[in-house]
Amino acid sequence: MCRNIKTLFNFDPPVTDEEVRAASLQFVRKISGFSKPSRANEQLFLAAVDEIAGVAARLLHLLDTNAPPKNREEEAAKAKARSAERFGG
Repeated sequence: MCRNIKTLFNFDPPVTDEEVRAASLQFVRKISGFSKPSRANEQLFLAAVDEIAGVAARLLHLLDTNAPPKNREEEAAKAKARSAERFGG
């Protein structure tokens, strides 16, 4: 999976539309192989991002869990610590 796509479910505060769109953009970039599409493909590329963002947002709103919501700041600190341990620094 693309490293830039982050888990978005079960956080407090909940995921934002911007976060869903950013993950959708990364997904479309990954599967298309384009970081920036040509003009000929731009409309299709952006339509795919919009469609995937819509599906992802619906999924996230419909999912259910008994686990308590994760704290964004705590999870970011854990990820930073894992990265420092893995890559040093």
